Amino acid sequence: QVQLVESGGGSVQPGGSLRLACAYSNFTRHHYGIGWFRQAPGREGKEEREGVSYITWSDGSTTYADSVKGRFTISRDNAKNTVYLQMNNLKVEDTGLYFCAAQIDYRPPLDPYGYLDWGQGTQVTVSS
Repeated sequence: QVQLVESGGGSVQPGGSLRLACAYSNFTRHHYGIGWFRQAPGREGKEEREGVSYITWSDGSTTYADSVKGRFTISRDNAKNTVYLQMNNLKVEDTGLYFCAAQIDYRPPLDPYGYLDWGQGTQVTVSS
């Protein structure tokens, strides 16, 4: 079972920045990559998790949701077993609980049903 721990969330004003980190362990060759998802306040269940960004394990290719392209950047540090999500020019609608997860099923990368192991989440609040 992959262990994932998110950190770096917080409260910022619109236009601000945050960098989230996802520390992982027990990643295996059966996993395809790591994705970041978010869940808006009041929403429950995996089906309500919106895919934000993804990075492959094999070659570091990245995928972004249209809503965050040009503002968010995903990266990885293999030596530290950590994946980062740099979030710039944050908007109120970026508010939510952000999760990282390990992709185990070969589905579209931002499909939450391709993921089995999830972290506990880190809260991001953007408000003025």
